[in-house]
Amino acid sequence: MTDSIGLLDALAAQPEQFSAAHELATTIDLAGVPSGEQIASVVLVGMGDAGIAADVVRAVAASELCVPVLVHKDYAAPAFVGPRTLVIALSYSGETEETVSAANAALDAGATVVAVTSGGALRDVVVGRGGVHIPCAPSPTDRTTLMALVPAALIVLHRIGLYAGARDALLAAEAQLAKRRDLCVDAVAGTVNPARELARKIDRTFPLIYGGGELGAAAAYRWKCAFTESAKGPAFWNTYPELDHNEIVGWGQHGDITRQLITIIELRHADEFPRVAERFAATREIVREAVHQVLEVRAEGDGALAQVLDLIALGEWVSCYVALQNDVDPGPIPAISDLKRALSNDRG
Repeated sequence: MTDSIGLLDALAAQPEQFSAAHELATTIDLAGVPSGEQIASVVLVGMGDAGIAADVVRAVAASELCVPVLVHKDYAAPAFVGPRTLVIALSYSGETEETVSAANAALDAGATVVAVTSGGALRDVVVGRGGVHIPCAPSPTDRTTLMALVPAALIVLHRIGLYAGARDALLAAEAQLAKRRDLCVDAVAGTVNPARELARKIDRTFPLIYGGGELGAAAAYRWKCAFTESAKGPAFWNTYPELDHNEIVGWGQHGDITRQLITIIELRHADEFPRVAERFAATREIVREAVHQVLEVRAEGDGALAQVLDLIALGEWVSCYVALQNDVDPGPIPAISDLKRALSNDRG
């Protein structure tokens, strides 16, 4: 099976894409965007890859910011949005209808809106109503836009004085993304490709990805989405400590079936709360006999941003290799295209 849209090549280009997005965002005029002292709340709006970019930004920045940060994935704006709210609307295409609608609603409420997009209706609406547009660094495909969106949102927070450590975090993440890419491409003879090795172990089982805390949750959700989009098969996710208050009970029945079908993938990182680390170990012992296998993946990199993006990048590679070893083209996502056409026809 071929990679018809060159998704693997696009993944290999992500470190440079990330760096270009970082540098581009530092050059944009943010006149009209209030300083951090004037901001009472931050709302990150996005769907799909852009929504996951928003999850990453919140997971990394929330512990650094002195104001609440919310991720919003819907058409309307939250009721609290107002003149002291900064809304960062993320959409690579600029045509994501939920994001355009929410940006319009935020502008109606008097919020400051920054659009991170390559163009489209989102740019036109926000710029036309006095907001700021940050253009995206180019992406080889519409399947690899997350790394073009995260740096821009973080740089906005940095430049208005809300997130002083953003640039150092971005530089560390750039370095780790390059290291991860070099491990996951097949160019180095005689070395073990960790993504291919994980894909071989997962094979045709259904991945259930568990992460710890907000960083782990963002990475686990992205792994789930990568598997559904690239490998075109079911995948699931959850996060500690929440899953220990409900999902753990579900392993009490049907072990003869789940033992054949389910691979649990644990995404671990250095910022886990100590009790979360204990929960990983204790829960694994309870569920191990009910699943095919438990695989552990540990993040690498310096700092929270580098670690969460390292996990995400590895998941992208793994999902593509699972697809290819099962004769599936990882690039096209026809179900989403079909849905968009159906919704467009309904309106017409």
